[in-house]
Amino acid sequence: MDLEGAPAIAGNPIKRNSWKAVLTLAYQSLGVVYGDLSTSPLYVYKSTFAEDIEHSDTNEEIFGVLSFVFWTLTIIPLLKYVFIVLRADDNGEGGTFALYSLLCRHARLGTLPNCQLADEELSEYKKDGSAANHRNRIGSSLKFALEKSKLLQKALLGLALIGTCMVIGDGVLTPAISVLVSLFALQHFGTHKVGFIFAPIVITWLLCISSIGVYNIFRWNPHVYQAISPYYMYKFLKKTRRGGWMSLGGILLCMTGSEAMFADLGHFSQLSIQIAFTFVVYPSLILAYMGQAAYLSKHHSLETDYRIGFYVSVPEQIRVPVLAIAILAAVVGSQAVITGTFSIIKQCSALGCFPKVKVVHTSSRVHGQIYIPEINWTLMLLCLAVTIGFRNTKHMANAAGLAVITVMLVTTCLMSLVIVLCWHKNALLALCFIFFFGSFEALYFSASLIKFLEGAWVPIALSLIFLAIMYVWHYGTLMKYQSDVQNKVSIDWLLSLGPTLGIVRVRGIGLIHTELVSGIPAIFSHFLTNLPAFHQVVVFLCIKSVPVPHVGPEERFLVGRVGPKGYHIYRCIARYGYRDIHKDDVEFERDLVCSIAELIRSEKRGSSVDVMEEVEDDDERMVVIGTTSSNLEGIKLCEEEEEEARCSDEVRTSETVVKSPERLRRRVRFIVPESSHIDEEAQAELMELMEAREAGMAFILGHSYVRAKRGSSFIRNIVINYGYDFLRRNSRGPSYALCIPHASTLEVGMVYHV
Repeated sequence: MDLEGAPAIAGNPIKRNSWKAVLTLAYQSLGVVYGDLSTSPLYVYKSTFAEDIEHSDTNEEIFGVLSFVFWTLTIIPLLKYVFIVLRADDNGEGGTFALYSLLCRHARLGTLPNCQLADEELSEYKKDGSAANHRNRIGSSLKFALEKSKLLQKALLGLALIGTCMVIGDGVLTPAISVLVSLFALQHFGTHKVGFIFAPIVITWLLCISSIGVYNIFRWNPHVYQAISPYYMYKFLKKTRRGGWMSLGGILLCMTGSEAMFADLGHFSQLSIQIAFTFVVYPSLILAYMGQAAYLSKHHSLETDYRIGFYVSVPEQIRVPVLAIAILAAVVGSQAVITGTFSIIKQCSALGCFPKVKVVHTSSRVHGQIYIPEINWTLMLLCLAVTIGFRNTKHMANAAGLAVITVMLVTTCLMSLVIVLCWHKNALLALCFIFFFGSFEALYFSASLIKFLEGAWVPIALSLIFLAIMYVWHYGTLMKYQSDVQNKVSIDWLLSLGPTLGIVRVRGIGLIHTELVSGIPAIFSHFLTNLPAFHQVVVFLCIKSVPVPHVGPEERFLVGRVGPKGYHIYRCIARYGYRDIHKDDVEFERDLVCSIAELIRSEKRGSSVDVMEEVEDDDERMVVIGTTSSNLEGIKLCEEEEEEARCSDEVRTSETVVKSPERLRRRVRFIVPESSHIDEEAQAELMELMEAREAGMAFILGHSYVRAKRGSSFIRNIVINYGYDFLRRNSRGPSYALCIPHASTLEVGMVYHV
């Protein structure tokens, strides 16, 4: 259970990717990220002129709408997202929750209850400048206020969750406009293959609409470019007044899908998304909208069935093939939000704000490319329900518009904090950012909200449902961990038992899973009280997520002792970022045993080697130790079973071999570098560890359950006893537990009343 090879685009994708790889990702992004945005010309003018305003002979309305569309596409997708927001990636990961993760690291606002000071020493934690000491006075004051105020912390978490829920809601509504069940059936192939399948469709569509746009401009009104002047926006609002303001809900649709550029960042790279939008998508869309406006400026009496829709501006000779391409492009348009939903659900789950789900990594090179079966089919069912329930694309467009603009507003608010706390820029710059982009988006938000009864209520309802799920899970998880902490056993109790722990110590390794990062879990005292014997080596294992996208293999484990050496009790904390892959294989067991052996060796050397770092955490000395593959100078574990060696001859001949008694079928050996000088006491302890490994490893999965205590409020009873309990029963267990032999597993539960 370890990370695969480092992703090709982790960290700084611009430096690490060759231009060939960047252009390949840019090509794929056209089929995944920009499908929704590129199909917006199909319905923007139609939705805008639906009922609030009319297309008059003066052309003030059509030129005003074109001016709004041009500046909206220029200010929000191009200026805000491409040139500013994409730079706020969390080490390659994007989305609303990635911004929140950045803020958590810089202001210590973590949602995870088991965070440690040692986590702040991770290289990924420091990579984005979170360790910088030079902050402006306002930034320091803001950081202090956020760290001290629980109310502000909850408000910030709530804001991030609202943005996240709106992204999920958009993932339901966008496919509903062009729903095909086959689109969801393709998701298990992964972003890489889906991108290559869909990219030709989107490229053909963009080429089609831009060519038609150029034709219409030269054929009907070559001077239509003058309408991009902001003066036409003023004339439009002055003439149409309230109707023009309400029609902004239709104009808003020209930028639906823009938020996917940031949400899907983990699937591609910053540079690839910037290239695709700036040089392909943006100019194609501008030409398409200008071409439609040029045609409509010369046609005011439209008696066709198309009215002011997209197809009326398409030459009649090519209308049928364009319609066929449009249908395919509309289906592809849903891909961006589906992919973004997968990414954001994984982030929330890893950071304790969503139940555990199965995450399938569809690429061995780009770790952000994932597929979540449960979420995929849930989106499909909700999408079909919305489609059957509405049967009206206008209402669905209103709903999607509100979801999109809400995500954008949340992103703007979080970005203003990132500018001050993470980038350490002047607070005035953050105020300018939120005022400029926020006021623009607030105008569209008000126009969308006014259509609450005309479909805009749907994303709010969906968001409230997902928000309730996230809150209940986060609250229940926090209560469970606090109960574990309050009921943990003191070290004095352990010392009073003596090295034998008051029972018979039998050969083998007892691996006790716990969420605690310090102290002795209460479940261990339960074992000692009720069992006549226990293993000679005991390991408290904690698999924890940290608020960074990726933890390097060289920093995977924090290992230390619990009690004196003669007790043979260890603590091992395996740390994973929210983009890391948990591989279910036996290598995790080998890395775990080797990390304990490295701890024993490090205690006898007086100083740590480069791959290690000592940290003090809750009165326990912990050592940072990497996986076996990352620690080339460390101890190797060689296991032979049925005369088949599992270590390389090169390592065996160049290093000293410490052998164990050959009386078991499994033969275990620690291979120690020749440069290491280990005394007899350490050799004896390594020998005991080898014997324990040969005897086998037993997994004790401790489960703690929470119930509302008597006298609790009605809402608390519902949340804990029914909401959280239902989610817990239907969520995935620890990923490593899937590969544990059932014969070696013991599951024990404890109930806490909170």
